[in-house]
Amino acid sequence: MLAWGLTAVAVMIGSGVAASWYYAQSDGSPELTGALADSAPLPAAPRGPSGLPLPRYVSLKSSKVNVRIGPSQDHGVAWVFNTAGLPVEIIAEFENWRRIRDSEGAEGWVYHSLLSGQRTALVAPWQKDKETPAELLYASADANSRPVARLEHGALVRVEECSRDWCEVLVAGVGGYLRQDMLWGVYPGEHVTE
Repeated sequence: MLAWGLTAVAVMIGSGVAASWYYAQSDGSPELTGALADSAPLPAAPRGPSGLPLPRYVSLKSSKVNVRIGPSQDHGVAWVFNTAGLPVEIIAEFENWRRIRDSEGAEGWVYHSLLSGQRTALVAPWQKDKETPAELLYASADANSRPVARLEHGALVRVEECSRDWCEVLVAGVGGYLRQDMLWGVYPGEHVTE
């Protein structure tokens, strides 16, 4: 039983990592890479034991989430998230545990009840330490529309809806539209509805 469980975990980890490669550049920005960049559409995502697609984005439900080095409470805590609502990517599943990846690429295991289906995203976290201007939040899904706010790189937003190139987001009570490729927490071309 133990050998089967470890094999299952290795297979799930491998499939999650391989699937995620299709969606992210080495700097973490969400763009198709390699041969898949020229092909369309993407193949259907594999499904985990929960029946949900892998990989997929979710958010942290609690303001304190222990991230463990393995899928049980017997494994040590690698680090602790202290902010509810942060987006994470589920890349594997084992029973009630989810292997997650954060926007910086760190991976670990979290118990499923500490995660939420509420979609959130970070604004261009790969630009956080660079000298680049803040991203504009627009009144409509058009770069020629009126800007309603400037969002710093790394800002946390709630994703209301995404359709092709734009996402409708909410931050601090202000709603507007951001280009989908400026968000970590949404796959390129992903359709999101609330």
